[in-house]
Amino acid sequence: MAQTPESPRLTPQLCFNQTALRDFLRVSRGTVDDTISQNLNALVTPGTSKTFDPTSTAERAPRPIHRRPIDSEACRTFKDKVLFPSWQNRSDVLNYCAGVATSPDPDDPDHVLRQTQDLKARERVVNERLDPYSARYFPQEARTEALAGLIRNERMVENIIRMRTWGLVGERCGNVESDYEKALDTWRRGEGVR
Repeated sequence: MAQTPESPRLTPQLCFNQTALRDFLRVSRGTVDDTISQNLNALVTPGTSKTFDPTSTAERAPRPIHRRPIDSEACRTFKDKVLFPSWQNRSDVLNYCAGVATSPDPDDPDHVLRQTQDLKARERVVNERLDPYSARYFPQEARTEALAGLIRNERMVENIIRMRTWGLVGERCGNVESDYEKALDTWRRGEGVR
């Protein structure tokens, strides 16, 4: 069974280090969600199928319409021990970083530089007749604004990945719950997760 990566220590430095944040999300998704078919195939116990029928090779079948079903207990264990904890770890990191993005950032190293640039832009004389580009000014984005944009994008990606993964799990395991968010919330209540 796939092992979910450890959740990183939640600090503002993790959030502002976009490479580390994206690496954690990428590795976590790659371990469980991107390889969901392989993970589900690993749950099928070899040798539990009926005995070999030699007449089955007489006709060529394009592809099996139904894949072999997976034992419901194995599916439940996979969801409870691998899938949902992985999703929860990523949700925890994204929620924490969203909080960091909406908080004031007293340690922003570019704060003074942005203030200086803003002051120079206000003092600049604009004559668009002589220079049509003199009015343009593109203020530098604050770290918190860049982080908020990154979190928005990663949440959209997370939603797409979870819908795809849950659809594949539903095909193979026969999910009772059609909405992954409800299933995850049910797991959270059962596991005592916040």
